Amino acid sequence: MNAAIKNLAAAAIGTILFAGTASFAQTTPPPPTDQGGPQQDNSPVILKKKPQQSPQDEPPPPAEEQEKVKNPKGLENYSIRVDVPVVTVDVSVQLQKSGQFVPGLKGGNFKVTEDGVEQRVTDVRMQQKPITAVLLLEFAANSWAFIQDMQQSSYVFFRQLKPEDYIAVITYDLRTRILTDFTQDKGITEQALRSLTIPGFSDTNEFDALYETLDRVSRIEGRKYIILISSGRDTFSKINLDQIYKKVKQSQDVTIYTISTGGLARELTDARGGMGGMQRMNYLQADNQMRTFSSMTGGQSYFPIFQGALPEVFNSINASIRNQYVLSYRPTNTAQDGTYRKIKVELVDREGQPLKMVDEKGKQIKYSVIARDGYRARMPVE
Repeated sequence: MNAAIKNLAAAAIGTILFAGTASFAQTTPPPPTDQGGPQQDNSPVILKKKPQQSPQDEPPPPAEEQEKVKNPKGLENYSIRVDVPVVTVDVSVQLQKSGQFVPGLKGGNFKVTEDGVEQRVTDVRMQQKPITAVLLLEFAANSWAFIQDMQQSSYVFFRQLKPEDYIAVITYDLRTRILTDFTQDKGITEQALRSLTIPGFSDTNEFDALYETLDRVSRIEGRKYIILISSGRDTFSKINLDQIYKKVKQSQDVTIYTISTGGLARELTDARGGMGGMQRMNYLQADNQMRTFSSMTGGQSYFPIFQGALPEVFNSINASIRNQYVLSYRPTNTAQDGTYRKIKVELVDREGQPLKMVDEKGKQIKYSVIARDGYRARMPVE
C-alpha cells in the first residue's frame, strides 16, 4: 500500500510540473520584429516603431535674440494718446401753444448739423434731474412797476422749486450783490427774496452782472441755469455788448432763460404817447439782447404783459430744464483750433423730412426745438 501511495504522489508532482512549464511557455512573449512592436492577436491597434530621424529632419536652430533698445538715461517711457472729442447737446422739444415737453422721440428723429455738415448722432437719452440755477434779478431804483414784476416772477419761480434743487440769488443795479450762495435750504432763499424792499442805485449794469455770474457758475460742474429777470436795459457797464456776447458763447454747460419786466407799464406809457422814439428804441434793443442771451445758450425768452401769465411762463421753464434730451456725437471736424462751431438741431421723420406732429383730431401742432446754437472747440493745450 505504501508503494501505491508513492506512485500516486509521483504522478501528481509530474502533472504539476508539466502544467507550470506549459503556462510559462504561453506567457512568454515572442521576440520583437523590425516591422513593429509586439504582435497581439487581440489588439486592434499596432504601434509602429518611430523611424530614426535623419540629420536633414532636425529642427532649425532658434533665431538669434535681438538686442533690446533701451531709452537713454533720463528719458522716461511715454505713451501716445489721441483725443477724439465728443459733443453733447441738451435739447428740449416743446409744444408752442402750451409749452408742454414732447416725450418719446427716438434717435432717428434728431438731425444735427455742425457748420452746415450733418453729424452722426451716436447716443440719445432723456434725463430728468434736479436743477442748479441762479436767480439774477434787476433791483434798481426805477419804476416801481418793474420791481413788482421782478418780485412776483421770483416768487413764482421759488414756489416751483423742489427740495433737491440748488438755487442762488444775485441782484444788481450799479453793482452786483450775492444775496445767497447755492443752497438747498428754501428758507434761506425765501429770506433773501423778502429782503428786496428798498433799491439803491438807479443804474442797471446788466452786462457786468451777467459777466460776473457766468464767471462764478463756470467753477461748478454739470449743467447750470441762469434765470435773468430784468428790463434788459444796461447803463454804465464796463463790459460792452460784443464782450458779453463773446462771454456767453464761450460759457459751457450754461443755459440762460430771460423774463422781461415792466411789460404792462411800457404798453400803457406808449399808448398814452409818453414814450419817445429814443426810449422806445432802447427798449427794443433791450428785448433783442435778452433774446440773444437765451438763443445762444439754448434757453428761451419771455415777455409777459400781465403777472397772471407768470405761472405759465415758469411751468414752461420747469418743463424745459427738468426734462431734456441729451444728444452725443463725434464731430467730423476734429481740429482743436478754438473756433466757434454753429449747431442746428432739427426733428425729422424716417424719410428725413421735417417731422410733423398732430393732435387727436389730426390737426397739425407747432413745436419748438430748443438747443444752444453752437460751442467753442477745444484748444490743443486744453
